[in-house]
This record gives sequence, C-alpha cells and structure tokens, in this order.
Amino acid sequence: MHQTTAARCSFLSRRIFLALAGLGLAACAHNPSVFPVVIPTQMPPMETGAPTPAGGAATTAPDATVEVPRPSNPGGPGPALNLAGDPKAGALVFAANCTPCHNQAGHGGVANPGSTDGTVPALNPIDPALVDKDPKVFAYNLDLFITHGSTPAGDKPTLSMPAWGDQKKLTDQQIADVIAYVMSLNQP
Repeated sequence: MHQTTAARCSFLSRRIFLALAGLGLAACAHNPSVFPVVIPTQMPPMETGAPTPAGGAATTAPDATVEVPRPSNPGGPGPALNLAGDPKAGALVFAANCTPCHNQAGHGGVANPGSTDGTVPALNPIDPALVDKDPKVFAYNLDLFITHGSTPAGDKPTLSMPAWGDQKKLTDQQIADVIAYVMSLNQP
C-alpha cells in the first residue's frame, strides 16, 4: 500500500508527540512533589475531569450504563484529596455536622420536602453509582459534593447540601477525614 507524504508526516508527528508525552509523564512520576502518594483519599493533581484508575481506563460507575451523580454546584476536586483522611476523626466531624441531615452513621431517612426523592440521601449505604473499586475515584466522587455542595432536584427542596469546602465551614483536613469515614461505611 502506498502512503502519501502527508500521511507519513502525520503518522510520524503522532509518534513523536506520544513519545514526548510519555517522557514527560515518566519525569512527573519520579517527582514526588508532582504526584505525592497518600492513601486512602489522596489524588494526584488534575487539570480537569475525573481521575483515571491505575488500569488506564476512566471509571465512571460500577456499571458503565449508570451515570455517576454530580453535584448541582460547579467545581473540580478540592485540596482535601491531597491529604490522608482519618476515618475515626471523620466520624467525629460527621456526627457534629452531617448527622442532622444524613442521620446517625449516614443511614438516611431524613425528610426533605420539595425534593424529588422526598428524603436526604443515605450515605450508608451510599448510592452505588458513587462507589468505585479505585479508592481515589470514590474519594473524588465524594469530594465534589462535600466541597461544593448540591441542591437536590425538585420544586423547592427544604434542605440542600452545604458547600463545606467552598464556604470554609470545614477545613481541608476535616473534609479528607469525612471522606475517609464515609468510604469506611461503604466497604464491600
């Protein structure tokens, strides 16, 4: 098969770009200040979008046909994802701040008149579409709601999720702790 000069140049340009991109990623992987690793809630810094699990394919939900819920308020991942969360400390923060709406240990059942569902979502068990095998993706999904808050669907919901991070109602460490706590409630 005969290739045109333009096709060969395009092919070579793509190969050079991919090789350079690979070198750049390899250099970043060896610099801990660029991609620090702390488990369970830490995420590498991202420019946009959801995290990609170690396997390489983006994970959107346990079932690819299910859309991952996102908060009504805009915003990307918060700084809490770069901190190690302590589930025991998160339980205390949760009890003091989250229990009035999500109930004891996140069991839900709190009425929310005016919302489509009629209740505040339970966090134990949490919506399965938010859970992911990759703890970084699961933490990311939780962080968006905790950091930016959300108003549920419905005519006039009585209760809305506060923007705990954006409004500085919780510190970044407290958010990381709450994320770790909610994740601990939803272990398989």
